[in-house]
Amino acid sequence: MGRFSLPEQKPDGLDSPVTAKVMKYAAKAQVSVFRLTNGRVGSTWRVGAGFRKPVPTLLLEHRGRKSGRLFTTPLLYLASGGDVVIVGSQGGLPRHPQWYFNLLAHPEPRIHLKGRRDVPVRARVAGPSERAELWPRLVELYADFAKYQAWTEREIPVVVLSPR
Repeated sequence: MGRFSLPEQKPDGLDSPVTAKVMKYAAKAQVSVFRLTNGRVGSTWRVGAGFRKPVPTLLLEHRGRKSGRLFTTPLLYLASGGDVVIVGSQGGLPRHPQWYFNLLAHPEPRIHLKGRRDVPVRARVAGPSERAELWPRLVELYADFAKYQAWTEREIPVVVLSPR
């Protein structure tokens, strides 16, 4: 394991409420900085496998399935043709992220990319064969996705965002 690598085994306390709070407030900070700078700062992920190989980040603006409120979540992404692919890894936590359930209920979010705001997209979950094709590309983009999958019993969802 390199100095900046994540461990092979699931860390103790990964699914503690403290971890979830830290992730929540770190995400809020990243959203604020991304918006303030129009993505000049905050548009790349440099944690874990991203330290040596930075990964592009977007902001996903989605509507709450219960509250109807708008939420904004920073996520790593893979550009695939005209589509953008995101992953519901949530750092290997045992549950799917809330944004995933929100997209199932309201599949017409907006994304913000570096230098491009309010891009309307349609979300759909990749089917088994499409996921099998995309997953190796996602792991190549960010190797820690493979660790996250090993840390959880759930199948991490892959979501395709297409322009609308």
